[in-house]
Amino acid sequence: MNKLQLITKGLIKENPTFALVLGMCPTLGTTTSAANGLGMGAATMFVLILSNIVISLVKNVIPDKVRIPAFIVIIASFVTVVQLCMEAFVPDLYATLGVFIPLIVVNCIILGRAEAFASKNNAFDSALDGLGIGLGFTCSLTVLGAVRELLGSGSIFGARLYEGDGMLIFVLAPGAFIALGYLMVVFNKLTAKSK
Repeated sequence: MNKLQLITKGLIKENPTFALVLGMCPTLGTTTSAANGLGMGAATMFVLILSNIVISLVKNVIPDKVRIPAFIVIIASFVTVVQLCMEAFVPDLYATLGVFIPLIVVNCIILGRAEAFASKNNAFDSALDGLGIGLGFTCSLTVLGAVRELLGSGSIFGARLYEGDGMLIFVLAPGAFIALGYLMVVFNKLTAKSK
């Protein structure tokens, strides 16, 4: 697999949200707006890239019996960095995302990529894999957030696109499931045609 394919597979073929259906807790919980989706995706991508790099570098010195706990400690370290930076520099986003930021530690996307890819490949390839999967996750969260924000309040990234009230259901939890379901159908139809 070439370097470009390492990045692009996370956008389409192995998209965490629309193709692999991973990370549903932050996907459904944080995408009430495009900005929230972008913020959560960027935080996850940062942790994914750096944890992949570190895990690929230390994979040979970690005993098999403590492999998963060691991965979680590495991931938790980067989540702490993200959490402190968000609290300091983007406090409004930090307050909005709340408990979902610490939950990045146990996000199955990050631990899955650590186990399936970073623990078996070099640091550069692991960074590219993290970038690709992270971009796919960020794009899908941003698109879902934009759809929910547009239908729920008539705006995208806070910019008002039409007057009047939106459909309240898209701001609430049932709207997340509805929007995600339709976006998954559209994504899978588009990717099926490209095969």
